[in-house]
Amino acid sequence: MPNPLYTALCGRHNGRTTPFLQTDSGRVWTHDAFLTLAGQLAHALSGLGLDPGDRVALQVDKSPQALAVYAACVQSGLVLVPLNPAYTPAEMDYFIGNSGASLVIASPAKAAALAEVAARYGAQLQTLDADGTGTLSDLAEGQPVDFPTVHRSPDDLTAILYTSGTTGRSKGAMLTQGNLLSNAQVLVDTWAFTDRDVLLHALPIFHTHGLFVATNVTLLAGGAMIFLPRFDPDQIIDLLPQATTLMGVPTLYTRLLDSPRLTHATTAHMRLFISGSAPLLTETHKQWTARTGHRILERYGMTETNMNTSNPYHGDRRPGTVGLPLPGVDLRICDGSDVLPQGQIGTIEVRGPNVFAGYWGMPEKTAEDMRPDGFFITGDLGVQDADGYVTIVGRAKDLIICGGLNIYPVEVEAALDALPGVLESAVVGLPDADLGEVAVAVVVPLPGASLNPGAMLAELSLSLARYKLPRRIVIRDALPRNAMGKVQKA
Repeated sequence: MPNPLYTALCGRHNGRTTPFLQTDSGRVWTHDAFLTLAGQLAHALSGLGLDPGDRVALQVDKSPQALAVYAACVQSGLVLVPLNPAYTPAEMDYFIGNSGASLVIASPAKAAALAEVAARYGAQLQTLDADGTGTLSDLAEGQPVDFPTVHRSPDDLTAILYTSGTTGRSKGAMLTQGNLLSNAQVLVDTWAFTDRDVLLHALPIFHTHGLFVATNVTLLAGGAMIFLPRFDPDQIIDLLPQATTLMGVPTLYTRLLDSPRLTHATTAHMRLFISGSAPLLTETHKQWTARTGHRILERYGMTETNMNTSNPYHGDRRPGTVGLPLPGVDLRICDGSDVLPQGQIGTIEVRGPNVFAGYWGMPEKTAEDMRPDGFFITGDLGVQDADGYVTIVGRAKDLIICGGLNIYPVEVEAALDALPGVLESAVVGLPDADLGEVAVAVVVPLPGASLNPGAMLAELSLSLARYKLPRRIVIRDALPRNAMGKVQKA
């Protein structure tokens, strides 16, 4: 098989005139129309001098054309680096430089700000707008629709997704063809997806949930997606009768529950609601079942591993748990190098074809997080019961998940500490009924300095994406510390 991922997801749909994408404007893209565009984009990328293995940094708004860039990269052997549109040019500087991107695709509104960054690293710059227009689309127009699919093996790199930790800079998780294809195959079977499914897609496509889980499963099953630019509760409820499945983060479900229009009747056409990217409260499970008659299926995954566990489609979906290890995934609970017996809390470790190939350009960090026997140390704390169900009880890594998006306190603290008049800071996550968690900063001023939280937030907004900004900045004389001098965030 010359390119296993492209062949499985896309190749068999050539000439197929069944619906694949429906946009909020009502436009329908057939499978063949989507792949025609992907082929033309692959020609455009190749025409820019890009070779298999080159990295393509993509920071654009969600659109069918942006999704087609993903398919074009897979077909032409390029490595996609999807990036959050909220990132500032200062943040983009690191991602472009670290990935060694040969091409940056940006929205026209951000092109001017990114031109200097791209030039600094010798990367070309093209544009792609939310409406599908831009210089990249101009290059693709008139290109042949058939692109000779580039040979790739299961171990070849397909994407670099940037994640982070409690220390150091963001890390690029290397995902291979085999990682993505194996996980999609397991999920199609586990969640019973078929070509009759219509997925309501209201997720962003710059991380694994919306880009790989939702898209790859739909393509592999041969189904369709209602492709929405963003999450809007009223719009989702309007579209439920046209769909069969929905993937979301907990915030999506809590906001839908706020609507009196969410009823048994409005969800009658649906067969499956899936939640992930952050823990779903047991109370949310109960409220959802009472209002709709459906049981939300919760699963657990990571940027580095795709999906690891899932509650069953047929069987007991247990609120508060993330279900059972997926077929082909080995999972264990450890305390250091010791494997703990069932029922004890420890760090979750996983092994399987879904687990990434390591961190881009960081062999030491890869070795630190990967056991010699192939198990990846997730940093999440969990417990597994006698039936095999896994419950996430906390995070060993200092991480805040706000509305399904990761906030790494060390990054925000570094930005705070760089502000004039700041001695030190600590950023913690506090519970929030809507977003799950929000970031709150505690800041200690330098002696004699006077700090204005509003002005500090305005300054932070120049270097940090909006979702990373603390919801509150509290000024204190000192931070609590233990006998060893470590800040006690609890």
